[in-house]
Amino acid sequence: MNYLQIEFKAISKAESEILVALLSESGFESFEETEKALFAYIKEEGFTESNLQTMLQVVPVKYTISVIPQQNWNARWEESFEPVIIYDFAAIRAVFHKAIKDVQHEIIITPKMSFGTGHHATTFMMIEQMKDLDLTGKRVLDFGTGTAVLAILAEKMGASTIDAIDHDEWSIENSLENAAANHCKKINLVKAETIATGQLYDVILANINLNVILHNLQACKAVSKKGTILLLSGIIEADQTNMKDSLSAFGWKHHKTIQKGEWICMLAQMN
Repeated sequence: MNYLQIEFKAISKAESEILVALLSESGFESFEETEKALFAYIKEEGFTESNLQTMLQVVPVKYTISVIPQQNWNARWEESFEPVIIYDFAAIRAVFHKAIKDVQHEIIITPKMSFGTGHHATTFMMIEQMKDLDLTGKRVLDFGTGTAVLAILAEKMGASTIDAIDHDEWSIENSLENAAANHCKKINLVKAETIATGQLYDVILANINLNVILHNLQACKAVSKKGTILLLSGIIEADQTNMKDSLSAFGWKHHKTIQKGEWICMLAQMN
């Protein structure tokens, strides 16, 4: 399976944030931002240039397309992947980096195609808000686990059980490797499109995108109880009112929103 790399040139930070939000809802799985360019990655079979052209009506920037064979992906990430440090709470690094001291939780991941290395604002904010949660002995659902970085952190924070779901086989394989690298024993990885675990959770983590979250709010409610915390991101600031209204309609009380650029991360609790 090949991936396509779309390079958007001469793009501002504001344009980049808006475009990432649009692309993440259209099948693009990973992004790399530099000072002057944005690189977006999508499976070759899932790409339609007409869809891209429609999005570029909102952010009119030039682009080029190139093919990246799957076997070249690891080498590319290893060249560019740098550790991510979220204050003194958590650090995310690859196995080839030196250990990071003076943080509560160190997470080691193999930097593959899966979205969720901590570099993106949404993952950073999810971890930032997890810092204030007490997960000791809690049952956690990580919906759209990606690299399993949030599931791994949940175990390190004392969660008793973590069910991690993703629809992508590549993400599940990568997550299994990452869980093993962090000596995790309490993460159950499941390849699935929707939430259908039959369990009730204390905390639900969902770092995906607006459409997927909205489509699965009923499923989230079905596996929640009074007091269940829902922490979600993959949403831009312009969609905050819509998200708040939808949460309220399904019985969630909004408690807190933080923002990084155009992206937001929302915390709610079941009434």
